[in-house]
Amino acid sequence: MTFLRRVVMLSRSRKFGRYPEARWANCAFGTIQASIALLVLLSLVQPSRAFAANPDLETVLTGSRQRIEKLDYRLTGRLTRVEGNGKRTSHKFVAKAHWFPDGLRLLCEISGPGSEKTSLLLHMSVSGHVTIEAVLPGEKAASLLPFERWNDPLVGTDFSYEDMVESQFFWKHQELLAPEKYGARDCFVLKSISGSQGRTYYDSVTSWIDRGILYPVHVVKTLRGTGQQKEFIYYGLRQVGGVWSATQVEAKLQGKPGSSILVIEWGSGKANLGRKDFAISPSHAQGEKVK
Repeated sequence: MTFLRRVVMLSRSRKFGRYPEARWANCAFGTIQASIALLVLLSLVQPSRAFAANPDLETVLTGSRQRIEKLDYRLTGRLTRVEGNGKRTSHKFVAKAHWFPDGLRLLCEISGPGSEKTSLLLHMSVSGHVTIEAVLPGEKAASLLPFERWNDPLVGTDFSYEDMVESQFFWKHQELLAPEKYGARDCFVLKSISGSQGRTYYDSVTSWIDRGILYPVHVVKTLRGTGQQKEFIYYGLRQVGGVWSATQVEAKLQGKPGSSILVIEWGSGKANLGRKDFAISPSHAQGEKVK
């Protein structure tokens, strides 16, 4: 029996006699109980309205989500693995992204030192649900990448397949920690928690977000099960056409020598992309290289 049903039954079972004063008291008591029941109902159905929201948390989430929801770019660059001894292995990196009514689409092609290529199409829904299609070296057609491979190193770097999108800002559980400085920047510190049902390899993602531009400068991701952490540092922040971006992102895996660096060499922040621009196939990848 629910709490509200008990309240209703209790109000109906009260007997106050046949006197006008009793009837008035009965009416007043019933009104009070009805008001209490309404408040309880509102708190159960709409908890976000029953308690005042944290305005800073709302600012950070709204700004971060809107930044992603405005994405419409093409870019080229290099994805490089730097070993502990200084040895470098570089790959050409070409990508484009656009936010559609059903979420974000990101298509990227990574060309290795030889002729091998990796093509990825990532789709992130408005709720943060991610799917990944891939054409991996030696394959002739795109297929869904099994979730078990999402945390695999992307072409041998410290970036994983899942790291290509910032789905953490769309997770349900968000917590604002005490503000901190990162270098010279004053930052909001946002902790995004995936929850047990989240389709991700990360338990949580903590982002240091510049208070002035609402762009991340430092991110730490904690791997589910092991507690191992992966650190991302954003360099060369710039604003082009009203859109903030980083010219370089470095990824470091805790306990592993060296790091990996994604360098953006060219980009267009207003590419005017459509759905036809996000077909993934080996022939499409080859066509993009020839252009």
